Amino acid sequence: MAKFFRYAIMLFTMLWFSGCSPEADPEPGIDMPQPVDEEAFAFPGAEGFGNKTTGGRGGQVIKVTNLNDSGPGSLRAAINSTGARFIIFEVSGTIELLSNLTITQPNVTIAGQTAPGEGITIKNYPVFVGADNVIIRFLRFRMGNEKQVEGDAIWGRYRKNVVIDHCSMSWCTDEAASFYANQDFTMQWCIISESLNKSLHDKGEHGYGGIWGGDRASFHHNLMAHHKSRTPRFNGFRSGTYSASNPYPNEHVDYRNNVVYNWVGEGTYGGENGNYNMVNNYYKPGPATTSNQSRILVAYKEVFQDRPGDGKFYVDGNYVHGSAVATANNWSGVTYKNGATESASKLNAPITFIMTSQHSAVQAYDKVLAHAGASLKRDAVDSRVIEEVSTGTATYNGSETGLPGIIDSQEDVGGWPVLNSLPAPLDTDGDGMPDAWEIEMKLDPNTPNANGRNLSTAYDNIEVYINSLVKSIVEGQNQ
Repeated sequence: MAKFFRYAIMLFTMLWFSGCSPEADPEPGIDMPQPVDEEAFAFPGAEGFGNKTTGGRGGQVIKVTNLNDSGPGSLRAAINSTGARFIIFEVSGTIELLSNLTITQPNVTIAGQTAPGEGITIKNYPVFVGADNVIIRFLRFRMGNEKQVEGDAIWGRYRKNVVIDHCSMSWCTDEAASFYANQDFTMQWCIISESLNKSLHDKGEHGYGGIWGGDRASFHHNLMAHHKSRTPRFNGFRSGTYSASNPYPNEHVDYRNNVVYNWVGEGTYGGENGNYNMVNNYYKPGPATTSNQSRILVAYKEVFQDRPGDGKFYVDGNYVHGSAVATANNWSGVTYKNGATESASKLNAPITFIMTSQHSAVQAYDKVLAHAGASLKRDAVDSRVIEEVSTGTATYNGSETGLPGIIDSQEDVGGWPVLNSLPAPLDTDGDGMPDAWEIEMKLDPNTPNANGRNLSTAYDNIEVYINSLVKSIVEGQNQ
């Protein structure tokens, strides 16, 4: 009998403690996070042909802890790391590059919105996207001419699955932002402004916005302001772009809901032997636009290469400020070069595109001015440019040419603003998600869980966090 009672006590004890084990069901009344069932995109608000880019999904979290050009804790070290990765920031300020910064390793998300304070600016040298599956958000690329380097503020070609979102580019000595010959690409909600005109380029005046193109490439809700030309230049089949190792792709570009302000010369042009939608864009002449004020496009024909042909354009719904004629009949705002004609250039139906949040040209104008660029904390440069677009003015003239708004050096507008930083939020387990946020989301701030799917079936926990930082911006722009 005694043996029976001892056995019964042992069995009771085992059952009691097994009920207290970590694997036990949660007690009634304790709330646990419930993952939201949703479709996976690059991030909420990612649209266009690059919308399924995954970036660093499933990868490690790497923190940028200083503004150094290189070394531990630098942006360059994080970019040069291998494997899927999320790059987040524990500091704000200006990173002064000592050489070109090239992304060579694929599968990366660079989340500029995580910087505490007034955000990140990159200066001195070009940034090149030379890898596939890249997401870059809420960064500023303001190169400048201090280092006497000729180049683009940011550019990329021959890549697949790239999204550039809510970035600000300016003060280049070639183009401010050039992306062409890529596949499944999106650039959205960016401000491309104030390319340096009479600066360092060996061709002389070269204040150009960008060369845009690609196979399944989307450019939407961007602002092009204060450029002499290339606002943008559609790449098409262009000399020097393609070779046996990089053959010509199908140039298939959706260009919609963009705003172009204060151009000189041809403005938006090119597109030889390519296919384009130009839909619901807003063109606003500025004080430097003394001619061609109603121009929407200069359509090119390729006559010099082994693939001659006209650019094919579907042009509809574009608004030209001050020109009722070009607004009512967009093709009256198109001119032609190298033998191109309207009959050869005109598409009567749009080519394929991927967009959910579409706006009229007038709606897009308001949305872009309110939300484009690194707008979580706009710096003084973007704020001034937005005000100039809104009021139809230019605060500064080029120091060499005198052209209003078409500057020749960053010093013409006062140079780089000081960006203040704040202490990084406490992150006890180092997984990139602040303790306070993890507690709010019913996660454990003492257990690294960046790649868990506790909060969403589509996104890693770290993605839910970095996306939450700009949720109000995304909701506002897409209404």
